[in-house]
Amino acid sequence: MVTYKCFKCEKKIKSEELDKRFVCPHCGSKIFYKPRTKQRTIKAI
Repeated sequence: MVTYKCFKCEKKIKSEELDKRFVCPHCGSKIFYKPRTKQRTIKAI
């Protein structure tokens, strides 16, 4: 199960809610992104 976030209304949407069309059920936007869950830190040498 993948969770996306709507770019316009910023609500979380599960991939099962999208069915075949990639349209936000809340605002009708078609732009989504996957929010990052963990941040990585890199040490400079």
